[in-house]
Amino acid sequence: MLKVSVVILALINFTVLALDPYDPYIDIPFKRVKTSAQRIESFGYPAETHEVETEDGYLLNMFRIPYSPNLDNAKSPRPAVLIQHGLFSCSDCFLLNGPDNALAYNYADAGYDVWLGNARGNIYSRNHTKMSTKHPYYWAFSWHEIGAYDLPAMIDYILATTGEKAVHYVGHSQGCTTFFVMGATRPEYNDKIKTAHMLAPPIFMGNTTFDVFISLATVMGSPGLGAELMQNQVFLPMNPVIQRLLDMACSNDPHFFSFCKIVGRWWSEDVGNLNVTLLPQVAETHPAGISTNQGIHFMQSYVSNEFRQYDWGPKKNRARYGTDVPPSYDITKITSKMYLYSGLADESANVKDIARLPELLPNLQELYEIENETWGHLDFIFATQVREIINDKVIAISKLHDNL
Repeated sequence: MLKVSVVILALINFTVLALDPYDPYIDIPFKRVKTSAQRIESFGYPAETHEVETEDGYLLNMFRIPYSPNLDNAKSPRPAVLIQHGLFSCSDCFLLNGPDNALAYNYADAGYDVWLGNARGNIYSRNHTKMSTKHPYYWAFSWHEIGAYDLPAMIDYILATTGEKAVHYVGHSQGCTTFFVMGATRPEYNDKIKTAHMLAPPIFMGNTTFDVFISLATVMGSPGLGAELMQNQVFLPMNPVIQRLLDMACSNDPHFFSFCKIVGRWWSEDVGNLNVTLLPQVAETHPAGISTNQGIHFMQSYVSNEFRQYDWGPKKNRARYGTDVPPSYDITKITSKMYLYSGLADESANVKDIARLPELLPNLQELYEIENETWGHLDFIFATQVREIINDKVIAISKLHDNL
């Protein structure tokens, strides 16, 4: 039955790819979707768009809030912060809560130069110097490459643009996973980080309880037919037809809204403390698209209960790594000042798995466990009380290191 579900997922993915939003027989009124820059500007903040090239030719879009109109600090020194999204997401997620509660605006109003990253393959980072997105090699990456190439490229670009020697870093979910990859494989970048804030970090995943994820991991979490059917392709790309249907489903109509919450189960475990009024906006650009390898890599972490590189199977592993089993990341090399944040109701980044990290991190400053027993995975960015519980604390720690 599970193998059948994998085939169905593959067919759904291909169907989404095949839909032509400009087919003359499709009569769906498309809403004009705002970019992150337009969202920022709509609230009176300055916005910039920057293109960054990685070592392996991927072109990434970053969005910047250089200063706050509320502080009139355009000519004052402003420490830089890089904020990185999770799986299926993009830079919009740190903006949708609005100026009062979204982390990006809160940082800007605290006197920071704010940079929002976008990983390769999402809606804002779909270009390459040599390959089209239709080329299968374009999608032959997992979160390993995002950590090994994307984050270093974005950090170097920020430092070169601002003249700063180091940045603060905030990652949510996969944004934490990729930071751990960078710190372990590119340890020289630890000196370029002032503080690193890991919101719901899925590093070890043996205790993950997210049922949809576990079901799929049974057939795709190890090398074999299930993984081979799905790997090296785009999964859930942003398509205007699908996005319009999701937007309609996630409207404020009570009948549609119930369906939206059901669809949301594929992304998160429950609505919990979420500000559900944001769901129509979230649906405009989410899911933002990933390589199937990213999801498979997370499933491998669940099956192995280890934090290691992508498992291609013994034969390919020997060719790539020189061993039958992919090498584990040496996270003892991560010397950045690290702050971990965990939620008791997080089914993706389980508190038991996060509890394995402190003894391995040589410069851990704090493991902050949210007291709210219902705090889940997406609450770290979309909860109604996210400013009071998360944002204010993260920014206060950053300011302490900057003496602001």
